Amino acid sequence: MRLDKFLKVSRLIKRRTLAKEVADQGRISINGQQAKASSVVKAGDELAVRFGQKLVTVKVNELKDTTKKEEAADMYTVLKEEKLGGE
Repeated sequence: MRLDKFLKVSRLIKRRTLAKEVADQGRISINGQQAKASSVVKAGDELAVRFGQKLVTVKVNELKDTTKKEEAADMYTVLKEEKLGGE
């Protein structure tokens, strides 16, 4: 599954266009490698997403084409959330 689609379906990022922009800015990595919006995500992958001053690392549990709001969080597990330095 494409990275931008996974981020949208899992509701980590609300819109696919926004997910694409974040990826194009180099703020997402898959297993330590910089990722593009078209990068392929597989179950078991580790994603690190930078939201402003916060770095969220999640593990991909499963891939679905569509999901209900309540089940979206089951698609990933948050491994850690850390605040980035910067005043």
